[in-house]
Amino acid sequence: MATGRDDDKRASVRYEDSQTAFDADGPIGRKLKSFYQVIETEPVPDRLLDLLQQLDEAERKAKARR
Repeated sequence: MATGRDDDKRASVRYEDSQTAFDADGPIGRKLKSFYQVIETEPVPDRLLDLLQQLDEAERKAKARR
């Protein structure tokens, strides 16, 4: 049978594990940083640039009508 003390220990371990999981310098944080760095260096696709340009143009036209 588990005692209150055992429950406290388990809760403490779960809390510490969750803190490590969200630590930017923990294993998950380091992996996310490495993925982000790869994506960060990729060029922006031409299709996205075209869509952004179309959006800018539509916004300019909407402002001109006001």
